Amino acid sequence: MAHGVTVIAIDGPVAAGKTAVGRKLAQSLGFAYLDTGIMYRAITWLALKNDVPVEDEAALGDLARTSPIELVGTNSDHVSVAGHTLGPELRESPVDRNVSVVSKATSVRTEMVAQQRKIADQSNIVMIGRDIGTVVLPDADLKIYLTASPENRAKRRWQEMQDRGQVVELMTVLSETLKRDEIDTGRENSPLKPGEDAWELNTDGLNIQQVVQQIITRAENL
Repeated sequence: MAHGVTVIAIDGPVAAGKTAVGRKLAQSLGFAYLDTGIMYRAITWLALKNDVPVEDEAALGDLARTSPIELVGTNSDHVSVAGHTLGPELRESPVDRNVSVVSKATSVRTEMVAQQRKIADQSNIVMIGRDIGTVVLPDADLKIYLTASPENRAKRRWQEMQDRGQVVELMTVLSETLKRDEIDTGRENSPLKPGEDAWELNTDGLNIQQVVQQIITRAENL
């Protein structure tokens, strides 16, 4: 690893492979790993459980501020929020359908970014999300923007859902993927976009190990 590379930011649209790549990269480097999306999913889950309207930005902000999120385990597959330890629940359909709306609330993003920066200060880290290189960690040593075609991303998402036993049509997943892209890129606060100094890497036709190796090579050559 190149001397001084201690913070790697990975951004990109839904189902571009960020989670699998980020986790494998962190394991390969011996870095901590954080999928920031799980934090937004936790607040979404809590809002739905507490009957907080997902359009009520002020209420969502209060919920995020009063319910700090703690990571559970080393892969950030589970989190603890308001006394609940959550894992598979964060990938269920109600959360899937509402997480974009919750994520675009400025009050929620402000609180989540503050929490994410604190986590990044604690150790060498691979952090993934949609605004890591542009907003959360603009001084990251290496910024990567992972992308893939909407069709390939929808297939990946559909396969994940099949593996969890969720019955859904591929075209429905493609439609939801395109809708999610529209929300993520169009929101006023922290829109999804590559940072000016980010390395754009298209994962079409590449497996996880190939993507990870390209990133390690890139880091070594910094």
